[in-house]
Amino acid sequence: MSETLQLIKKLVSIPSPSGNTAEVISYVETFLNNIEVESHRTYKGGLLVTLKGENHDKHRFLTAHVDTLGAMVKDIKPNGRLKLDLIGGFRYNSIEGEYCEIETSNGEVYTGTILMHQTSVHVYKDAGTAERNQTNMEIRLDEKVSTKEDVKQLGIDVGDFVSFDPRVSITKSGYIKSRHLDDKASVALLLNLIKRVKEEHVTLPYTTHILISNNEEIGYGGNSNIPPQTVEYLAVDMGAMGDGQSTDEYTVSICAKDSSGPYHYELRKHLVNLVKTHDISYRVDIYPFYGSDASAAMRAGHDLIHGLIGPGIDSSHAFERTHQESLDATGRLLWQYVQSEMVY
Repeated sequence: MSETLQLIKKLVSIPSPSGNTAEVISYVETFLNNIEVESHRTYKGGLLVTLKGENHDKHRFLTAHVDTLGAMVKDIKPNGRLKLDLIGGFRYNSIEGEYCEIETSNGEVYTGTILMHQTSVHVYKDAGTAERNQTNMEIRLDEKVSTKEDVKQLGIDVGDFVSFDPRVSITKSGYIKSRHLDDKASVALLLNLIKRVKEEHVTLPYTTHILISNNEEIGYGGNSNIPPQTVEYLAVDMGAMGDGQSTDEYTVSICAKDSSGPYHYELRKHLVNLVKTHDISYRVDIYPFYGSDASAAMRAGHDLIHGLIGPGIDSSHAFERTHQESLDATGRLLWQYVQSEMVY
């Protein structure tokens, strides 16, 4: 499991907000090349792997996404601070005080900090009460700039990507804390699954495609490049935790329903049967404000059996954390699933 944690640490440390994922896709591509597994880049910028199985008439399709939350430069203020526009579904308060990187269109990278304009309590009476929004939050660059022109001379402009410092940490007690565990934790699990199939010379019962998608956080990462022979589609994402949720950080979460509606009932029952048969710790849950690549594929009109599983992630879309037990449970379910018989 330490190998999985180290792979997650590497993945989350590569900036990859939706729309700017070439570097992390190249890293995944190199990982696959090193284990002699072929992959194909899609026009969207994702990466598709095909593992040929005994049955080539009915296919499986698994996906996890490597894109993350982030932002873009919306405007350069007269005082040299940067105004933000968010990429993905999260709140400004979750990035207040965060270190960040700004990548210019010519590849230069500058650092900064995301702050409230009214940060100093010695100056602003409303430092604690002012709304955390696009108007009040800004990036303070770690450069000697005091005007819009100063910033322009650095090459920074509207549309430049902003990524957040992951602050990744692995504890002795088995936790990994980091931004972007959604969904790089599951990307690592799928890469390890591919590696194990390769190393153990396993022939899967069905031809299985694995897509590392790169636009999930904006709603359309895994709704294309799905072969027509595909019958089952399993999104491997994260289990959402909070009040009223059964998901925790020590089990695999099997989603029954999210904001897109119920997932395929028979596939869900099949997944539950697998965890029970193989003594894998699990929870079945409903994620009220959530959508996955599998639900995006259904909205796109694909005729599929769709499901969603993943490790339990605390504080999703903010300061995320999970435990190696949850990663292990999810990996074990994936291993059993790809070797099992299809629902139909």
